[in-house]
Amino acid sequence: MRAALVDTGPLVALLDRSDAAHQSCVEALKSLPAPLLTVWPVMVEAMYLVGGWEPQAQLQLWNWLEDGALKLCDLLPEDFPRLRTLMEKYRNLPMDLADAALVRVAERERIADIFTLDRRDFSVYRLHRVGRFRLIPV
Repeated sequence: MRAALVDTGPLVALLDRSDAAHQSCVEALKSLPAPLLTVWPVMVEAMYLVGGWEPQAQLQLWNWLEDGALKLCDLLPEDFPRLRTLMEKYRNLPMDLADAALVRVAERERIADIFTLDRRDFSVYRLHRVGRFRLIPV
């Protein structure tokens, strides 16, 4: 496995021991290469979701970024038309900006591995020149 992208769900589950997916995410994390890659929209979602119940969890997200365990991939101006196209294409799901950003980075960097709990949507999304995502945890 060369690199893996991480979605909001696993970040929240890793921080919340009461989350039903906590243990499966902890186990899956052991098999993933470091650092995990993500995008700013995912971080915004995760910060918002954990901020309501545990301010320490927000600090842990910052620690992961500062320690290099989590790396942000840039969204470039040339990515914006593709983000829009993706959100229009998958509007029936609907696709949010975080998902569109992950799909775009996956296409651009040719990354098929995604650490996500959103199996419904990520099993539908198709990557230009890459194909299907490999969903983690399995």
